[in-house]
Amino acid sequence: MAADCQSLLELTMEGLCQPPQEVGSEVTNQLLDLQWKMGMAVSSDSCKSLKSPYVAVTLKVADQSGQITNKSFEMTIPQFQYFFKQFKEMAAVIETV
Repeated sequence: MAADCQSLLELTMEGLCQPPQEVGSEVTNQLLDLQWKMGMAVSSDSCKSLKSPYVAVTLKVADQSGQITNKSFEMTIPQFQYFFKQFKEMAAVIETV
C-alpha cells in the first residue's frame, strides 16, 4: 500500500473514533452504500513477489446538498481486523442503549 493510501486509511479510521455527536447536531454526510472486495497483491514495481492480501472498501456518501461521492481505501488484513473490532465494539455499545 502506498504511503499516501496509508495516511488516508489512518485519517478514515480516526474519523470513526470521534466522540458521538451531540443530540440535535447536524449530520454532514450520509452513508448510502458500502462495497468491499478482497484481493491479493502479487507484485509491484519495487517488489517482484508480494503475495499480500488486502481488503478494498468503497463508501458511497451523500453530502447535505445531495452530491454523491465515492471514497475508496485499502486495508491490510491486520488493519481490517482492527477495523472490524472497532465495529463490534460500536455494535455492543448500541445494544446497551
